[in-house]
Amino acid sequence: MKPFRIGAGAGYSGDRIDPAQDLAERGELHALVFECLAERTIALAQLRRANDPKLGFDPLLRERMHAVLPACVRQGVTIITNMGAANPLAAGEAILQLGREMKLPRLRVAVVTGDDVLPWMLAHDAPLMDSDETVRSLDGRLISANAYLGADALLPALASGADVVVTGRVADPALFLAPLMHHFGWKPDDWRRMGQGIVVGHLLECAAQVSGGYIADPGFVDVPRLHDVGFPLAEVQEDGSCVITKLAGTGGRVDRLTCTAQLLYELEDPARYLQPDVVADFSSVRLTEMGADRVAVEGATGQARPTHLKATLGYREGYIGEGQISYAGPGAHARGQLALDILEARLKRLGLHALEHRAELIGVNAMHGPALGADREPYEVRVRLALRAPTRAQAELVGQEVEALYLNGPGGGGGVTQTVREVVAAASALIPREAVHTDCRILEL
Repeated sequence: MKPFRIGAGAGYSGDRIDPAQDLAERGELHALVFECLAERTIALAQLRRANDPKLGFDPLLRERMHAVLPACVRQGVTIITNMGAANPLAAGEAILQLGREMKLPRLRVAVVTGDDVLPWMLAHDAPLMDSDETVRSLDGRLISANAYLGADALLPALASGADVVVTGRVADPALFLAPLMHHFGWKPDDWRRMGQGIVVGHLLECAAQVSGGYIADPGFVDVPRLHDVGFPLAEVQEDGSCVITKLAGTGGRVDRLTCTAQLLYELEDPARYLQPDVVADFSSVRLTEMGADRVAVEGATGQARPTHLKATLGYREGYIGEGQISYAGPGAHARGQLALDILEARLKRLGLHALEHRAELIGVNAMHGPALGADREPYEVRVRLALRAPTRAQAELVGQEVEALYLNGPGGGGGVTQTVREVVAAASALIPREAVHTDCRILEL
């Protein structure tokens, strides 16, 4: 059996679009996956949906689909994406409407729902993970609760022959595992193949991270032509072994180092990587360079899947107010420090000093604190003050105080910016697998 070619079209919501279009047109793919959800993304999407019931999906959905739909439909490449976010059905309708506008000869969109478990969480007061609190502690602030679905939720959509499968919250590697299960007929309790499929998904899910984007460090780890970095693809065999590669002529690099870095990314225990479909074991994975930009991957396995699914809860947690101002030239460091001292005193006068806040000089101590601050006199610094407050009005005072430094000293400040944003925080809880019910709806031209 020929290898199944599956590509990564995005590693997060704001990722580049042109590398995915290149994959769609030249990749000779069977499937192209767009992974675009982070932990708090759905909660933010729920806020957008609350303001407009036609929204709540990824804001770049139309642009991404416009770039890849013609080639994918023409070549029979299945698109799989979690860009449905908080509103998969609206996302499906938007894709179908785009197909009409582009006058595609055919288009079948499968919408997978069921990850929204907010009613269950509100009714059962589950314990929060990594906390002594329960869901009830978030009363009045809870925005969303979405379970991480597994590959099994996507199989009916793939069986329907859909050109596009759009979902909400699905475990990232499961987006890649599902088409492998469908194509090769893998059984859901074939734990070895499930584990190998998860390692394929884990290596691809962050797109250019595995093709050099996340390790570039000039003089230490050089990565060519990052401005034109190619997104990765995998050539997967029936037994789950694969080769990670990228398109010829694209920038970046795929080698044992880049694959090792991505393999260990966000991995707490390589022998027990908990996923909805399997407890994957990466401890015996072997990476072998097979030539330029080609790495063979084998040796993953797994154990029986967990009895519960993880759910991410989004909730309101106040506001962050921020102000910045720059100082340059001789004495910039001292003037920047004086500005911070002034701002600390002003926070005390306003009764805000006890709230969580950060006061720092970007370019001196913003990243690693005063212990590792620069030991030289910088030519320029940027003062940054940020404060978390329970109300928007309190958060707005931060930027106002920074702007007041224009005339109230120190001298020579410029380039003030002020921002206030609502904080949407994330927590996690477990939900019994049997409490999650998924559905698949087909939309067609």
